[in-house]
Amino acid sequence: MILVTGVNGNLGSATLAALRAGGAVAMGGSRKAAEGVRRLDFDDHASLDLAGVSTLVLVSAGYAEDDQVVERHTAVLDAAVRDGVRHVVYTSLTTAGDHLGFALAHRATERLVRASGLPWTILRNGLYAELFGGLLIWTDHGLESPFGDGALAAVAREDLAEAAAVVAANPARHSGRVYDLVGTPITARQVADELGVAHRAIGLGEYRRRLLEETPGLLPFQPPMLASIATSIRHGFLDGTAPDLTDLLGRAPRDPLAAAVAAASAARPAVSV
Repeated sequence: MILVTGVNGNLGSATLAALRAGGAVAMGGSRKAAEGVRRLDFDDHASLDLAGVSTLVLVSAGYAEDDQVVERHTAVLDAAVRDGVRHVVYTSLTTAGDHLGFALAHRATERLVRASGLPWTILRNGLYAELFGGLLIWTDHGLESPFGDGALAAVAREDLAEAAAVVAANPARHSGRVYDLVGTPITARQVADELGVAHRAIGLGEYRRRLLEETPGLLPFQPPMLASIATSIRHGFLDGTAPDLTDLLGRAPRDPLAAAVAAASAARPAVSV
């Protein structure tokens, strides 16, 4: 049986759906148990029961400080070894993402996966096209962003889910492999053009100020993470391409620009009348 963690999130749920659509015997894991979902709370080690799991798709629990993320992943991998899991598929971060503020937890987890003694596959996922579109800022005059003219080799989340399902359904074929799953470079200006609005670049200092002063609800570790995405895109560190995603999918990936445009459009404030 294949088990996918984090199925309360978008990537985990899409991966589980792709596995089931392909006929695989798969179930999900989440903090809350439900039909077809096993309770797996990474902070409650007693809940980490992986008995009967042959392949574990470990979707990164990255929504926390680095030490907490690594502790969570360590606990899950320890349970995988204890309970006889035969293969681990880890959703990591694109190789170019070493410049990002959340890279350390991913690279530390990759070390843990390799050191576990279990057969493994590492999927170094590019940043979501949906995230890129969602980070663009609507104003009365169009869109603003801190990305300048920089491009992001963005990926539609659904493609990353399908790639994970391909690997998990036939793990022996992909054992010991590291795949760099990036897409076609897109820019904020292209998104604005598709939406028929103007795009204005703002400075990184202005962006950081807005994150700290004008964005309620952000946790302390999030502004530095978001600022690192902005500067990495702006200065051309996340626009490289690779063939791995196409090779795994056996087809051309979905258009990341369309996914980014849809996400930006969904975030557009309603016009009052």
